[in-house]
Amino acid sequence: MYFVTINKAGYVLFSTTPSERAALGVTDKQLVHFLTRDVGSGEWKVLRTWKVSDYSHTDFMVALHHLDEPDDPRKLLDLLPANLPEA
Repeated sequence: MYFVTINKAGYVLFSTTPSERAALGVTDKQLVHFLTRDVGSGEWKVLRTWKVSDYSHTDFMVALHHLDEPDDPRKLLDLLPANLPEA
């Protein structure tokens, strides 16, 4: 799987999956947001937040490199480290 970086207000980096069903955003406070897109409204909803210093967005994206994008983007959360604290 690959990610496409786009401009999104409120984020210094915002990258979506190819289907745009999931995204990773990095805030100016060095927080990573894992987001999914609401099917009805098309709005992004933050499902999980963690500190970049605990697990970088880059490390997460690299871990997904050889995987296919799942139909349910929430399954990507299963690939986060088990002990990753919520920010």
